[in-house]
Parts: sequence; C-alpha cells; structure tokens
Amino acid sequence: MNSPTSSPEAVDEVRIAEMVRVFYDRARAHPDLGPLFGSAVTDWDQHVSIVVDFWSHALLGTDRYKGHPYPAHLGLSIRREHFGQWLEVFRVAAQQTLPDEAAKRAIARAEHMTESFKAGLFPFDPVEGRTRV
Repeated sequence: MNSPTSSPEAVDEVRIAEMVRVFYDRARAHPDLGPLFGSAVTDWDQHVSIVVDFWSHALLGTDRYKGHPYPAHLGLSIRREHFGQWLEVFRVAAQQTLPDEAAKRAIARAEHMTESFKAGLFPFDPVEGRTRV
C-alpha cells in the first residue's frame, strides 16, 4: 500500500519545489513582473529556497519557514496591477505542477495573501462590494 506522500495525487516537497521553479521561470519572463523581481531579488537560489520553505509550510505544515512574507515586500515598487498578474502566473504554475486539491489550497492561500497585501500596501483603495456613504 502506498503512503499518502507517495501517491500520484499527494503533494510533496518535489512538487512544491517544481511549482516554485515553474512560477519563477514564468514570472521572470513576464514583461511587468520580471523587472520587479529582477530589481528586488539578488540571490535567486536563496530566494527560491525561502519560497519553497514557505509553500512547504503552507501545504504540508513543515516548520522550516518561520518568517512573515508581508514585511519582505514593503518598500518594493509593487503596483496594484501586479497582484492580478502574479495570481495569473501563480494559478497556472500551481495547476500545472500540483495535484488538484493541493493546487486549489495553494491558489486559495495565494488569493488570501493577495487581498491581505493589497489591504496593507494600498489601505485607501475602495473595497469591492462596499458602498460609500
């Protein structure tokens, strides 16, 4: 009998690392995201390792990632439109590399992070669905 981590439908460290690699390959080639990442990341091996640890924590509950992603993004030249672009690239990478349920969990986490980051970086933006009085 296969263990859950050896099942073709199970998420594991190899699939998480592949998702991160596919994401960054596409993000670095993106006309808007590429320059943003290029100006912010100086050591790609270290950066990818940290992001793999983050997604390992988020999807497998490992304890390698101890930080908080939000502070690391303060001071970057992130614009509102980058969030939709980031999510688009991330969704494709997750769906291509992870089993369906794990991809759905990763995408839901990414969508939540996107909304949290936008609220922190652009606190005076109108909130969709909320009417002004």
